[in-house]
Amino acid sequence: MIRYAAAAAAVAALAAAAAAGAATPPQGYQSDANFAASFAGNGVQAVDATAQQTSCYTPETPYFDALTAADGYLDGGMSPCKGAATTGEDLGPYATQDRTAANPMRVKDHSESDIRVDPANPSHLIGQSKWVVSAEGYNHLLGFYESFDGGLTWPVQGHVPGYEGWTDNTDPVGAFDPYGNFYSLVLPYQFSYSNSGRHAYSNGSNQINPALPPEVVSMAVRKAGGGVNGWITTHNGRPDYLMTADNAATNDPDKQWIAIDTNPASPHYGRVYAMWTIFVKNPAIIYESHADAHPDGTHTDWTAPQILPTVSGKRWDTYLLPHVAPDGTVWTTTTNNPQKQDFSHASISLIWSKDGGATWQGPLPVIASVNVPTYQNTTFREGIVNTFAVGTKKVGKYYPLYVSYEDGASGLSNVYLTASYDNGRTWSAPIQVNDNEGPTEALQPNLNVAPSGTVSVAFYDRRLACPGSGTSEASGAGIAFDPMSPYGAANYCVNTAIQFYRPSLTPIGHNVRLSGHTWDPQLSAPHQGCITCTGTFIGDYFGVDSGGGATYTTSVSTFNDGANPFFHQQQVVARIGTP
Repeated sequence: MIRYAAAAAAVAALAAAAAAGAATPPQGYQSDANFAASFAGNGVQAVDATAQQTSCYTPETPYFDALTAADGYLDGGMSPCKGAATTGEDLGPYATQDRTAANPMRVKDHSESDIRVDPANPSHLIGQSKWVVSAEGYNHLLGFYESFDGGLTWPVQGHVPGYEGWTDNTDPVGAFDPYGNFYSLVLPYQFSYSNSGRHAYSNGSNQINPALPPEVVSMAVRKAGGGVNGWITTHNGRPDYLMTADNAATNDPDKQWIAIDTNPASPHYGRVYAMWTIFVKNPAIIYESHADAHPDGTHTDWTAPQILPTVSGKRWDTYLLPHVAPDGTVWTTTTNNPQKQDFSHASISLIWSKDGGATWQGPLPVIASVNVPTYQNTTFREGIVNTFAVGTKKVGKYYPLYVSYEDGASGLSNVYLTASYDNGRTWSAPIQVNDNEGPTEALQPNLNVAPSGTVSVAFYDRRLACPGSGTSEASGAGIAFDPMSPYGAANYCVNTAIQFYRPSLTPIGHNVRLSGHTWDPQLSAPHQGCITCTGTFIGDYFGVDSGGGATYTTSVSTFNDGANPFFHQQQVVARIGTP
């Protein structure tokens, strides 16, 4: 294992520079007017994907308490389906549930997301998000939406089946194997609702469904061409668990992620890598397991989970983001975010495997200290602090490695980007990604490297003020239904943005707006703690991927473009040509 402390000083100065506020973005600043016009100027196509179908399912644990229109929830509460479903999915009850009555509820909100382009067919995409039947109760399963025409239409949608017996399953992330099958790494967990609406995590016979483990990390595989119900959720006749938790309070798995080796020249072509964190009271322990995909959608046995290397004496690592280089090397960053500092500072490291996950090396330091931001003027929480990607073409002798992260040292969240061109031994000075002129926030960065080598950082952007009173945009954004009435408010409403770079991190133009409309993050926002808790949610991350000469994002919007009259959280898929 490489000693972290010896190398940390080499990047501490870079971290200090970023924490103090980086210099002008290398592309320079951009006026708000130019940013607003960049959506049309760059030919962005954006479609309200999840509003194209109506999905319903029977939840294990219904929750009927509701917030009102005066609270910003025009369609509040859990709503019976009543024949509204258009997806053709199984409405329940389900084999894993311990209740027998069908009780389908309408999916309303779609928070947090991931998107993947099929490497064998760039017109074929699958997105995933939390499929929410009650924003107030944070009651959701994972759902998916599929396009066959490059993101213009999304005819196949529904919840990911097989794990309906848990109260929730969460953290959408997936990947295509080389054969067109889609792997979704699922995190199901159980809780019940206390009289106050809080989530109660019980174990054994006291839990809501005692026939199932309290929490698991598990796999669902959608066979190529399988339709809405064509999923495999068993392996050798048993549930496809990678691990199970014996209780939900002191042995809590979270932050799972996946990568599949689709590089034909790799010695581990078709290998599926799964990673996750287990929070055991105070420390956090990170794990990896892998299997090999078969063309028919099955796979070999998962290897025994192995503990991954971390910084000595600092066992609070999470946010594993694996990617596979064209030569088969598996790389991931790990993020150390200790509780003893009230999660206010994070350090980012790098680990890797050159033998198909059998052994792991590292960590090497990337950034020694990130000031984890607290977002202003909102109740939604900070998400995953950093993102990671691997270059698709060598720069010099090595495939480049890229890390982007959000930092709040200035009092507002900004997004930074750094790269390594020597397998992580040294990193470039961080550059600021967001090019807003005024003091507003950029948050939740997401990295992608296109097959051509073009690098992109997608992020949520708050530079455009909320629409003013009396405008059609204010009506579409539902500003009148936000209890704060934020007409014209600065650093409040949200857009999605992207910045492109050459592999050398030379910027290609300015930030581009990927949202056709500015939207209000307070409307219909899920309450992840309880109905009376103040904290809300737009997701901890959102999806970005590329293929066929285009880059795609899937991100939240509550704007009513005619298909969203109750201002629900919908997933809008944007498509832009990759420069």
